[in-house]
Amino acid sequence: MKKLLALLLTLAVGVGTLAGCGGTTTEESTDADSTTSEVTTFTVGFDAEYPPYGYKDDNGEYVGFDLDLAQEVCDRNGWELVKQPIDWSSKDMELNSGTVDCLWNGFTMTGRESEYTFSEPYVDNSIVFVVRADDAIQTKEDLAGKIVITQAGSSALTALTNEEDNEENLALAATFASLEQTPDYNTAFMSLESGAVDAIAVDIGVAQYQLSSRPDLFRQLEEPLSTEQYAIAFKLGNEELRDQVQATLDEMVEDGTFDAIVANYADYNLDKMVCLGK
Repeated sequence: MKKLLALLLTLAVGVGTLAGCGGTTTEESTDADSTTSEVTTFTVGFDAEYPPYGYKDDNGEYVGFDLDLAQEVCDRNGWELVKQPIDWSSKDMELNSGTVDCLWNGFTMTGRESEYTFSEPYVDNSIVFVVRADDAIQTKEDLAGKIVITQAGSSALTALTNEEDNEENLALAATFASLEQTPDYNTAFMSLESGAVDAIAVDIGVAQYQLSSRPDLFRQLEEPLSTEQYAIAFKLGNEELRDQVQATLDEMVEDGTFDAIVANYADYNLDKMVCLGK
């Protein structure tokens, strides 16, 4: 009897072990068989303090123009959108390590075409200067001797520091008392409001967002620092995922969904800036 019980116990343990191994094998097989074309999650890297493209609203939700576009792309492909806020100065590490599938957050492709695999441009952007509404600064030349701030790792910083074919902007930056950097533009606008800095170099969409909510505090200089285009950045060589996202965006343009999403941000002049399908 004891031998029979021992045999039954041994068989029960063996069956349990086989069942456990079967579950693990299935999970590993699922992972091994996954390919870019069969992706079920789509992770977008974005700056959570970059309105109106990506930011946290009063309810603590991540929202914005680019995230709305990404959500529609995911809905049409049966993907789950993962909104991944990142430190923008670490964006290349996040993309190249595979932590995010793309950088989609008002990201400038101009001058970076060889560094990423880009979608087609979808926004024509300008970099502008914002000053306090009551300040005497009216032109870029008036920034001589002033403290100017911009976001670390931004295209505005590149426009003011890039040494290749950029003599005019380099000469302008040389007139500043200093060119400061900050991790995000919300901090930059707080510094401007407090008087700690005299001007911000910033993308026009972000500037329009701030001006629309606080026109009594800030004012935009008329002449832009530079012009550029936004696109979605994928890891260099990831053309398969880029092509799938681009095809979906083209469908959204064709059926009017793209313009419908743009219309939600007309207060920030995005309707005048979009270029995809134009």
